[in-house]
Amino acid sequence: MPDRNAVTWNAMIGGYVRNGDMKSASVLFEKMSTKTAVTWIEIIDGFARTGDLVTARCFFDQVPSQLKNVVTWTVMVDGYASKGQMIDARILFEKMPERNFFVWSSVISGYCKIGNVKEAKTIFDKIPDRNLVNWNSLICGYAQNGFCEEAMEAFGKMQADGFEPDEITIVSVLSACAQLGLLDVGKDVHQMVYDKRIKLNQFVMNALVDMYAKCGDLANARLIFEGMTIKNNACWNAMISGFAIHGQCKEALEFFRRMEESNEKPDEITFLSVLSACAHGGFVDEGLDIFPKIEERGLVAKIKHYGCMVDLLGRAGRLQDAYTLIKRMPMIPNDAVWGALLGACRVHMDMDMVQKVIDDVTRQDCTIDSDNDPHYVLLSNIYAASDSWEKAERMRVVMENKGFLKTPGRSSVMLVNGDQYL
Repeated sequence: MPDRNAVTWNAMIGGYVRNGDMKSASVLFEKMSTKTAVTWIEIIDGFARTGDLVTARCFFDQVPSQLKNVVTWTVMVDGYASKGQMIDARILFEKMPERNFFVWSSVISGYCKIGNVKEAKTIFDKIPDRNLVNWNSLICGYAQNGFCEEAMEAFGKMQADGFEPDEITIVSVLSACAQLGLLDVGKDVHQMVYDKRIKLNQFVMNALVDMYAKCGDLANARLIFEGMTIKNNACWNAMISGFAIHGQCKEALEFFRRMEESNEKPDEITFLSVLSACAHGGFVDEGLDIFPKIEERGLVAKIKHYGCMVDLLGRAGRLQDAYTLIKRMPMIPNDAVWGALLGACRVHMDMDMVQKVIDDVTRQDCTIDSDNDPHYVLLSNIYAASDSWEKAERMRVVMENKGFLKTPGRSSVMLVNGDQYL
């Protein structure tokens, strides 16, 4: 170009930044004689997005005062928040001379990312003039951290304040409905999508499939699924998991085979769901065929996958095979894995295997989770059922000495008024 102005320089720097080529972006940045506010924002944002927050902060500190505007501050705060560095994000946030709606939402999302929902709500309450983006950040944070009642309550308050939900709101609320099992409320939200002409994008469709599947309405879940033109991993997993959770194990296997034949390939979540279905449905041979496919797909079997296989073999009475699998695991067996084997020992009254488990746990010093008293109860019940009353009593004494109390069963009831939420 015979002549270059700030716009063309910034366009080139921005292009390199968006492609992750910070080296080339930095070279142009240094050559640029007159930098604008946009130039500084591009380079700071680029280093922040690549995770190099130290360099991003160095550039931020060099911005001339007359060019450091609210966007410059916001980009740096968001860089910290998006990486979960909330101490640095909060310090900078508190120093901001002025704040826009995006930085409020960024800090809320950052706290939710690290699980500090209480602090996220504190920040939200301080927003002087809230908008839909702020509400979405809070509702999404609640849903992602399992605070689903709070998510539904915030959804109601948002509408009471005169804000109409968008696709992001709908996805978060449907997730909350799925986790709470609120099928009727989920159906009302589904109807709202049509009434308010909210765009049925991939995320909304996935959320609807997930909600119906988790709530047990597999007919509607399947109806929506089959009507989707693009099916990604999330919707396949939702269907397979839904079938597995609600005991329709043959259907889960059928969908797994369909997924293998599709353009979307199974991931770790898919394998976890289908192995769970095999365990609950008693499909031992199918489970043994599927488990090796995890590595064949270039994935790594996690401890939960091994736990499903132990459960599968244990339910089928193949306790020695389950024990052998545990011994061959590339990681230390955890509380859930040993618990699955002990549960099978109780069903099949295999006292020799119980003793092997106790010996292994003691020898490896990988004790059954000391905070999980049900396993002590399980051992006591196993001994009692086999008329080994002395050992059962000894286990009860151990529980008392460790300060364990049998966890009482409990149920929760949530009174739902659809109009209150919607």
